[in-house]
This record gives sequence, structure tokens and C-alpha cells, in this order.
Amino acid sequence: MELRDVEIFLTLAEELHFGRTADRLHVSPARVSQAIKRQEREIGARLFDRTSRSVRLTAIGERLYADLLPAYRGLHDSVQRARLTAQGATAVLRLGMLPGNAYDLRCYWQAFRARHPQWGLQIRHNPFISPFEPLRNGSVDVLLSWLPVQEPDLTVGPAVFTEPRVLLAAPGHELAVHQSVSIEALGDFAVLGPSAPLPDYWEDAFLPFHTPRGRRVERGPAARGMDDILTTVGSGEAVHHLGAHAARYYARPDIRYLPIHDAPRLRWGLVWRSDSDSEQIRALARVVRDLGTATL
Repeated sequence: MELRDVEIFLTLAEELHFGRTADRLHVSPARVSQAIKRQEREIGARLFDRTSRSVRLTAIGERLYADLLPAYRGLHDSVQRARLTAQGATAVLRLGMLPGNAYDLRCYWQAFRARHPQWGLQIRHNPFISPFEPLRNGSVDVLLSWLPVQEPDLTVGPAVFTEPRVLLAAPGHELAVHQSVSIEALGDFAVLGPSAPLPDYWEDAFLPFHTPRGRRVERGPAARGMDDILTTVGSGEAVHHLGAHAARYYARPDIRYLPIHDAPRLRWGLVWRSDSDSEQIRALARVVRDLGTATL
């Protein structure tokens, strides 16, 4: 399998959409389709289940994704480190982002680069399924995660930003007529659950298991990423709950974003492996402390 085909497979596994994959890689959708068909012929099995409405990884595709991703990241990072070294950078700090609003936080990245031109800074998407695995396997050096994080092997640094919460519903949903909703509404409708277990305390901090009045928040269809969330909510199968930045970065005609007026703000902060503390991580933490926690 050629490196470009590996990149196409991994990107499609994340986007689950041929058009978005093509746009992200600056190739045609036909090129994406041809690469996937060639890979499936070589392996002898389907990697994706495709219909006119959805694209999903098969079990074999899931396994291939899990096996290929660390190797691809390692190769990509090696090339990037060599490039930065050639440009005079002596080290690279790799930041994984659980939220999708890196642009909102550019003041931190710009300050880090201005203070430390000898170091590179790479910003990468981090999945919320097995969220701490990229830290633990060394794929990223520091993670921007919602808080609290209470993992014995991880250190929690300063909070980077806080934001309100929003409820996602299809335009025809009965909640969509409101200008805002109460967090109690989560007890009236099924929300999406993760496709793999998350730490209970961590999931509850983002999407509570019970409303303030003690009603259970039922989990419905499973989601492994943002595309699953938007597609399922947009089809009217469930509602969901996210940080308010999603309304700016994932605007879609089939999704209404309703402010949750009585929910505590989400807090997002830096997290890293306690045994991999470095000068670069400490420098980024100092930048965040110096600039203060952003209120979005």
C-alpha cells in the first residue's frame, strides 16, 4: 500500500465522507474511491460499508485503522521533525485537540512560537474515543481536554478556555422552536453515547448521566466522532450536547444549536503524561498561565 493511499484511508476513516476526504487532501473524490477499492482488492475484504447516505468502517477497517495510525503518525512526525530541524527548530511540541476550535486559541499558539522560535508546534485533532491513548503511546505530547481529568499517570495543567454548552437538535424536533433550553431537557430525550467506554467521571463531566433533578439521561445511538454526531442528530434520531464552539465550526442546515441557559460552563485545559514532562510542555503551560483562561 503506497503512502498516499494510506493517507487516503486514514482520512476517510476520520471523515467518513468521500467529498470531505477529497477536499481535505486536495484530490478528486474519484481518486479517493479508486484508492479504497484498490486497498480492498489487495486485502481481500471491504474496509468501509457505503450507502447513499453514510460511510462506516467495517470491523476489518477498524482494525486496519488502529494498526496503521500510529505507524503513519510516527513516519509523518519524523519527516516533520527533519523539516523543522532544517529550518532551525531544535524540537517539536505535538498538541492534540479534543475541541475543534484551534483558531479561537491562536493567541496561545502565536505567543508560544514568538517566545520560542527554536521549537516547532504541531496541532492535531485528537479523538474523544480512547482520548488519552495518543498521550500514552507518544503520538502527542500534550492534550487539550475537557476537565476534570483524574488519571493517575497524567498531569493536569492550566485551563485554556471555558465556554457555554449547547443542545443539538434537528430543525423539526420539538425543542427546535425554543431560543434556549434547560439542561433538564436532556432527561426527556435520548442523547448519543460513545462507541467505546469512556471514564465515567470524565463522560459525566461533559454529558451528565443525570439531570440536576436526578432524572437519568438515556444514551441512544453510539457515536465515534463528530460526523456520527451531526449525521445522527440531523436525521432526528436523537439530540446531543456539545460545547458552544461547535455552533460556529460545524454550522449545518440540518442542525439547530440551542443554548443551554442553566448548565455550568465547560472547562478545557492542558493534560500531559507525568513521566514525559518536558521544557516545551512547561513553556506552553507558562504561556497559558501568562495570557490567562479565555472565556468564549
